[in-house]
Amino acid sequence: MSDSEHPEAADATAADEQADPARDGAESASSDEEFEGPRRRARRERAERRAAQQRARAIEEARREAKRRLRGSATATAARPVPRGAVRGLKMLLWGALAVVVTIGLGTALYFTPVMSVRNLEVVGLAAIDRSEVLDAAQVAPGTPLLQVDTDAVADRVATIRRVARARVQRQYPSTLRITIVERVPVAVKDFPDGPHLYDRDGVDFATGPPPPSLPYLDVDHPGPADPATTAALDVLTALQPEVVAQVGQIAAPSVASITLTLVDGRTVIWGTSDRTQKKADTLAALLTQPGEVYDVSSPDLPTVR
Repeated sequence: MSDSEHPEAADATAADEQADPARDGAESASSDEEFEGPRRRARRERAERRAAQQRARAIEEARREAKRRLRGSATATAARPVPRGAVRGLKMLLWGALAVVVTIGLGTALYFTPVMSVRNLEVVGLAAIDRSEVLDAAQVAPGTPLLQVDTDAVADRVATIRRVARARVQRQYPSTLRITIVERVPVAVKDFPDGPHLYDRDGVDFATGPPPPSLPYLDVDHPGPADPATTAALDVLTALQPEVVAQVGQIAAPSVASITLTLVDGRTVIWGTSDRTQKKADTLAALLTQPGEVYDVSSPDLPTVR
C-alpha cells in the first residue's frame, strides 16, 4: 500500500519532522554541558571565587573607612586646637607670675638682710642748723636696711626742729639716706621778755636770739600763724620790693584794716587794709622817690604824699 493510501501515517511523519528542531536544540545544550570538561569548569569556578573575594574585600574596606571617619570626627570635636592668642596669653601669664615671684624674693632679701643698709647719712640744705641736730632728730641707726627706713616718719621727726620749714628723705641705693631740709627764713622780729623772737613768712616763731641786721620789727598783739593781723602784716612785708623792705624799720597791725609801716628814717606809710597788697607795694616803690613824710597808699589808685 502506498502513502497516499495511508493518510494517518503521512500526518505522523510530518509532525515528527516539525518536532525535530526543538529536540535537536535541547539535545545540543545537554551535550554542551555534558562535554564542558574539567579544565573549563575549574577556570569558571576560580573566576567566581575571585569575584566573591574581591566583593568581600571591598565591603570590608568600606566598613573600615566608615569607622575611621567616625573616630576622626569624634577626635576633632573633642580636641580642637588651642587658639594662638590663648597660648600667647598663657605664656605671658606664666612669665608675669615668675617675675612677681622673683621680685618678691629679691625684695624680701633686701628687706631683711644688710646687703643694702644705711652706711651714709647725707644732709642737704643746712645753713643755721647743725648737722648733728638733724641726725639726732632723724633717729636712723647705721646698718639699718634701706627698705626698712620709713622715710615719711624720718621727715616728720626732722620737721620738728623749729628752724626746719620742710624736710624730705630719700633712699639712694646702695647705702645712702639723703635728708634735704628747707630752713625757715626770718622776715620780722618781735621783742619778748626772754629776748627777740624771729618769725618767718608764715608767722611761725622759730628762733630766739639776736636778729639779722635790718630786720623789721613786728608790732601785733597776738603774733602767730593763726592770727589774721600777723598774717596780713607779713603778707605786706613779703610783697614789698627788696629795696623797700630794706627801708622798713617796723610794721604795725592792730587789725587787718589799719596797717602802717615806719621807715628807718622816720617816714610813715599808711597801708590801710590788706586788700590789693601787690598793687599797693608797686605804688609805694614809685611813691618813695618823692619827698615827703607821710605816704598814703590805702587807695593805690589815688596815692598821696604829705
